[in-house]
Amino acid sequence: MSRKMIVSTIIILTIILVGCQKEEQGEPIARTEIFMGTPITITLHNGGSKEILDKAFDKVSEIENLVSINKEGTELDKLNKNAGKSPVKLSDTSYKIIKKAIEYSKLSDGGYDVSIGPLVKLWSIGLEGAKVPTKEEINEVKKLIDYSKVKINDKTKEVFLSDEGMMLDLGSIAKGYAADELTNLLREEGVKEAIIDLGGNIYALGNKEGNKDWKIGIQNPFSDRGSVVGSIEVVNKSIVTTGVYERFIIENDIKYHHILNPKTGYPYKTEIAGVSIIADYSVDADALSTLVFTKGLEDGFNFVEGLENIDAIFITNDKEVYITDGIKGKFNIMDDDFKLCN
Repeated sequence: MSRKMIVSTIIILTIILVGCQKEEQGEPIARTEIFMGTPITITLHNGGSKEILDKAFDKVSEIENLVSINKEGTELDKLNKNAGKSPVKLSDTSYKIIKKAIEYSKLSDGGYDVSIGPLVKLWSIGLEGAKVPTKEEINEVKKLIDYSKVKINDKTKEVFLSDEGMMLDLGSIAKGYAADELTNLLREEGVKEAIIDLGGNIYALGNKEGNKDWKIGIQNPFSDRGSVVGSIEVVNKSIVTTGVYERFIIENDIKYHHILNPKTGYPYKTEIAGVSIIADYSVDADALSTLVFTKGLEDGFNFVEGLENIDAIFITNDKEVYITDGIKGKFNIMDDDFKLCN
């Protein structure tokens, strides 16, 4: 199937692998395809084959066909269309993702809300037809946002959206789930070293060349040219970044980014330009990158410090960088325009 290539500027790897490379002994094998609205690159550095890449991309396609909000006939599409009407029985995959998203919605007290779909659709930032809605339009869709009205049944794997017009949006967590599933698949296939990149949602598997840490570049949130602020050294970790540079629209010289506040209906106003989360599991890093952004610098920093095995890199609008204690000594500034402040 032909897929239109798009550009991703979230996180840039220090090693860039494009397309599908020829399999040679000792040489990495890589492939890039478009799924879930973004370029996905899987690079196998130690142990791998074309057949394993086939299985990996089949897995991504399977997940996309369950939880994409932009494709008709997916389980998520069916669930949203049955809002206020009837519960929908879901696959284990869809149910697990939604349940995890509800957990993070509760953890944030609704600052991160899985039921934000109507507001995301209203703004449509990053899509054709994006616009700044009227206050009246925003007030109408805000009534439909309330994660507590998403009812789940662990026994039947059914989900019910209580009010007609409600809509779940899993865009802030589905890629993280997919990255974890790919990591599990590669391990089962005997792959020892790999980089999984779902449009900037990174998982670094194993050690580079057997005994080295991977160095992952953190995107400069003020540049759309792929420049990096610095690099983080990791092993068996996921790194996910959220920032105001990813998607936005400009109207009357005002920039509106895509991270929307479900309580006000407008983009979050914060001193953070970008935040990267480092975690054992990509599903956690994915959801937390958005959740932590919504809290701002001080509250977000303290929140992350209170989580186990989670770290973060904060980049402010003033080009100051703050890192949590767990990654001190592992993050290095590479751009002199930025200052490490702690």
